[in-house]
Amino acid sequence: MYDARPLIPREDVLPVASYENLTYVEESHLAIITINRPEKHNAISLGTLEELHSAVTVAATNDEIRVICITGAGGRAFASGSDLNEVKHRDLRKSLEPIVQGLADQLERTPKPSIAAIDGICMGGGLEIALGCDLRIATPRSRFATPEGKIGIIPGGGATARLPRIVGRGWGMEMLLMGEPIDADHALRIGLVTRLVEPDALMDEVRKMASHLAGFAPFVPQFMKAMVNAGMEGSLATGLALEKFAQAALVQTDDKHEGISAFLEKRDPVWKGR
Repeated sequence: MYDARPLIPREDVLPVASYENLTYVEESHLAIITINRPEKHNAISLGTLEELHSAVTVAATNDEIRVICITGAGGRAFASGSDLNEVKHRDLRKSLEPIVQGLADQLERTPKPSIAAIDGICMGGGLEIALGCDLRIATPRSRFATPEGKIGIIPGGGATARLPRIVGRGWGMEMLLMGEPIDADHALRIGLVTRLVEPDALMDEVRKMASHLAGFAPFVPQFMKAMVNAGMEGSLATGLALEKFAQAALVQTDDKHEGISAFLEKRDPVWKGR
């Protein structure tokens, strides 16, 4: 079984005090990154984005971490969107930079599964960060929207591409064109989130999900994530071919032999990640 003992902090992990706009905590196999600007509804400033990139990189390069969680502090917002005080002064050159798109891409490309734990407002750039995560869970008081049209712009963090892929073209168009908030029940119905839990149980649910994912051989979530992401971008035939090559690679691993032996011997597997 995966060793779930608490980790001793590594020297190369930035201490909490080094982050001004977020906190970073490692709990066994789980990295919890919390956007910590509750007085601004966790609005995403450029400084916050820089720190989020750094924290995701720290989690992604720590072999002990198996799952990355992004959440927001304060109980009122996951993230309310990009900091409009900065957007107000953003010019064409700056707008063409990846900005929020870059973070969502990073989360999508990172081999480790990521979970957006949403409690409260999740709109604009905040929603786009959540869309970059592999799984999204929320509390009943959460609300979701792409309201950029109300200030004369369109989403620039990936919503026009990712939202329709996740909820379908119809609901993607509805949310993008209308810009009106939807509640958590609606988000669950259309597949924007997959679980609703009460606020005081949100992080416990994340921990349960992370523990479950950590129970698999390390390559399994990584390959599964890669196959879905690649398969969604190509033809069915391409996705099926990639799947077979990926499975063929995994059947050669030590963990595959250990998994089958453990199942037949009715014991817990001991994964080696090779």
